[in-house]
Amino acid sequence: MSTSSHRWYSRFGKRLFDLALTLPGTVAISPLMAVLALAVRMKLGSPVLFSQTRPGKGGHPFTLYKFRTMTDAVDDEGNLLPDEIRLTEFGDWLRRSSLDELPELLNVLKGEMSLVGPRPLLMQYLPRYSQRQFRRHETQPGITGWAQINGRNALSWPEKFELDLHYIENQSLAMDVKILIETFAKVFRQEGIRREGHATMPEFMGNDDQGEPLNKDEETSTMNED
Repeated sequence: MSTSSHRWYSRFGKRLFDLALTLPGTVAISPLMAVLALAVRMKLGSPVLFSQTRPGKGGHPFTLYKFRTMTDAVDDEGNLLPDEIRLTEFGDWLRRSSLDELPELLNVLKGEMSLVGPRPLLMQYLPRYSQRQFRRHETQPGITGWAQINGRNALSWPEKFELDLHYIENQSLAMDVKILIETFAKVFRQEGIRREGHATMPEFMGNDDQGEPLNKDEETSTMNED
């Protein structure tokens, strides 16, 4: 793909591609989203949607939406119980099927996210990036991305960032179509949902430091990347 074509797609074509798929897609799956919202309300309580501030293009904050997957269970002192306890069978199914991600289509329609791009992490990570790692914010964050079809949460942070940068430097319509097709295959096979031994990815500490497991979901203020 030529430099001019790459630039045109990243600036204009990508948004047209997102809208062409997301507008009819959201209408088509709206009954499913309504059923899931009702199920979340009955099994996990309210709010049905988890919302959290994430960095978008250029590192500018936006509010990301997902279906909640954990309960609000606490211990005798009022502290939230570990993720593994609060993550119910239903919530785990939502994650394994990636159906908890469907509300992010609203972010795509609003222009805050793209169907394909680096996954939006946490605002608190921004100061920890190297100059090269911060380049992942040169495009809109995505619901899925090059890293997600090449390992997802089974990857280390350095591996994940290098794959994100590969996407930034090579994004094209053909690449986005390939990523979406392979994402559906990955979701069907339920590959790379989490690291072995963890309910979530470890926290990104900066550079090559892997950190400790970070709470993923809505009941804490520090939701992990996937």
